[in-house]
Amino acid sequence: MAMSDKSKRNLLMLVTRWFGRASSVASVIVILLFLVGFDPREVRPKEWIGLAFFPAGIVVGLIAAWWKEGLGACITLLSLAAFYGVYGWLMGSNVNSAAFLVFASPAILFLISWMLSRRNLSEVNT
Repeated sequence: MAMSDKSKRNLLMLVTRWFGRASSVASVIVILLFLVGFDPREVRPKEWIGLAFFPAGIVVGLIAAWWKEGLGACITLLSLAAFYGVYGWLMGSNVNSAAFLVFASPAILFLISWMLSRRNLSEVNT
């Protein structure tokens, strides 16, 4: 018996959602491990703005995505963009590390899962 398109989308949505959740836990744990030994006295005032977006905004977004996938994904991706903007524009620093993208990548999975769930919901209402 072949799976229907809707069943395939539901399976894809569930796999994407749970892979996003698992990878978000890993990202948050690694980010928090980086904060071990963090000394706030060594942070310049301008750097606090960047830290509000990464790691704080990323962690908040990934945690929020467990309950509100679309909102959490948007918080995470906007925080990432703001982080790159702050360090590139405000501080004149060249932040070209892909590691920041890797930490925020679960947001893409949450966004895909959210879009699939919205599509399934719209099909039920029609």
